[in-house]
Amino acid sequence: MPYRQAIAAAALTAALCLATSGAPAFDDAKYPDLRGQWIRVAPPGQPAFDPGKPRGWGQQAPLTPEYKAVFEANLADLAAGGEGLWPGYDCRPPGMPAMMTAYEPVEIIVLPEVTYILIDHIHDSHRRIYTDGRAWPEDVEPAYVGYSLGQWRDEDGDGRYDVLEIETRHIKGPRAYDATGLPLHWDNKTVVKERLYLDKANPNLLRNEITVIDNALTRPWVVTKSYRRNASPRPEWQEYVCAESNNHVRIGKESYFLSADGYLMPAKKDQPPPDLRYFNRPKK
Repeated sequence: MPYRQAIAAAALTAALCLATSGAPAFDDAKYPDLRGQWIRVAPPGQPAFDPGKPRGWGQQAPLTPEYKAVFEANLADLAAGGEGLWPGYDCRPPGMPAMMTAYEPVEIIVLPEVTYILIDHIHDSHRRIYTDGRAWPEDVEPAYVGYSLGQWRDEDGDGRYDVLEIETRHIKGPRAYDATGLPLHWDNKTVVKERLYLDKANPNLLRNEITVIDNALTRPWVVTKSYRRNASPRPEWQEYVCAESNNHVRIGKESYFLSADGYLMPAKKDQPPPDLRYFNRPKK
């Protein structure tokens, strides 16, 4: 894929620069082996944000009363045939933290000063986690992936890093936790903290302990996601183009559906048609 080719080229350029400048080479032996394709571990079907609990109210998200009402209205809209609050219906990226559900497989590339997490879902998203010790910048343009700072830690004292701690801020909305439309606060002041590490009993299992701090919650919400490494040395990376087969159409605040014969049709009972004020209507 183009992103991976660009990243590989950048990594090669960086390696050549280090070699020619006499600087010490990147010692990847100090880092956990995160190579390969990582696939989410979750029950079959549409994944929930907390993979260990049922979707919807079964997630037991600690929502404030205001956002419980928001979620209830969202579920009513879904029941009526609407799209609810999930941005993926019209091919917008799910953003953080939902993108770490890994609806499609994930690839992780560790470099000296940045770790990339590549996710093939909705758009080919790529997270840059800066591990060079920088401080938070004063001015950041919000993005669906947010802005992430990380720190590698050697928690068992064996001279090798075993945990990547990540904090992500400056996340753009609209967003939801999963396709049920479980909401995050509309102020987009979410802070997401992660602890990413290999399972000590099985190096082909990757754990991600995610803590969400959000003003729609009464307390931080902690969820652990797991990913398994594809055993194939040459895994298949399928192209995922959301817009190519998406029949959902959003016009203004309403969502419609494109029928097989190419006509716009309602998604909900008694749904009004879109405003046609800028189209010339035939005279009667």
